[in-house]
Amino acid sequence: MQFRSHQLENGLEVIAECNPQAYSTAISYFVRTGARDESAPVAGVSHFLEHMVFKGTESRSAEDVNRELDELGSQSNAFTSEEQTVYYCTVLPEYQLPALNLLTDVMRPSLRQDDFDMEKQVILEEIAKYADQPPFGAHEMALALHFGDHPLHHSVLGTTESVSALSRDQMLEYFNRQYSPGNLKLVLAGNVDFDAVVDQVERDTKHWTPFDVTRDTPRAVGTGDCKFIRKEMAALDYTIQLYDGPSATDPTRYAGRVMSTIFGDDNGSRMFWEFIDTGKAEYAVLESCEYQGTGAFLSYLCCQPSQYDANIQRIAEMLADLNETGITNDELELALSKICSHIVLQSERPASRMFSVGANWLQRGTYHTVRETIDQYKAVTRDDIQNLLTQFKLDRPTTVSVGPKK
Repeated sequence: MQFRSHQLENGLEVIAECNPQAYSTAISYFVRTGARDESAPVAGVSHFLEHMVFKGTESRSAEDVNRELDELGSQSNAFTSEEQTVYYCTVLPEYQLPALNLLTDVMRPSLRQDDFDMEKQVILEEIAKYADQPPFGAHEMALALHFGDHPLHHSVLGTTESVSALSRDQMLEYFNRQYSPGNLKLVLAGNVDFDAVVDQVERDTKHWTPFDVTRDTPRAVGTGDCKFIRKEMAALDYTIQLYDGPSATDPTRYAGRVMSTIFGDDNGSRMFWEFIDTGKAEYAVLESCEYQGTGAFLSYLCCQPSQYDANIQRIAEMLADLNETGITNDELELALSKICSHIVLQSERPASRMFSVGANWLQRGTYHTVRETIDQYKAVTRDDIQNLLTQFKLDRPTTVSVGPKK
């Protein structure tokens, strides 16, 4: 296993974890842009643009793009989050250069008006779909309520109003502002011919013009507000609670992830034994969410309306006990075993390593081997978690609940 990196003259960074023994090659473009980089009038443009990237380029139609992906036997897709947009595919090693050529080409889409008008309807249907199914937009509403005026309050999908009003020219302006070569990272993992990749991408991106892209990353302080929304068609209550947490560069993030595994993992955690094993809830978890400059712990509770009040009160009591008494040695050992096993098992697939390497590089500009990552977790102590809980007390949640109750 070898890590290699190279920066082109236009600012594009190429990074790869090369494993000549791997049976596949994973290729991706990580773009440091997402919902937090949008203004209210263009809310949802990052996700909309992700769709438009596959609608064709100057040299390829949408049909060409999809046909070539099939011809290469690739597994491909894309996603948009609050902070990044990622385009990726996994192919057999012998197809890595044509796959790279295709993926590089679509990073400069045509953004044709007809395609824009058609895809807008797809986006609007997607927004309606998520609003019409559990948890009925509770997650997005909770982020908006918790982060207040902070850039992270923006919804990834946007709203029906913002997407309906969005123009093709507004999308083009956003693209020209965010998709600078220096704001993209070409990330590969698996059986990678690194020198050939660099040679090809230098040729394929020689016409890309660099420009500066900035992002503000202030620390957020959660509002602690509450919002209750009645949804008569819902059979269950869906509650999202957010607490302040460590950022993506905060050294305490490892302790935060261990703590959330002990308290709120979906299997074998304190919340599991208290709510799931006893039948008090359908779903109950707490997880760490890290962003540039700030972070949060997010809990998700799904239960019968008749059990809502008692369950919410019990979560508050359990968190108060966690703050006061901390964790046990047995809980720490079990959590570390689960986390480290998951990291190792996941790392066996080049695609999984690609996502891990890319996200780490985009957020922190660093590379860690699997062993180095495991060592970071194994270094977490009970005192580290107690110090984390002193810094982030988990006693002032922002709450959004959607359900049939008045």
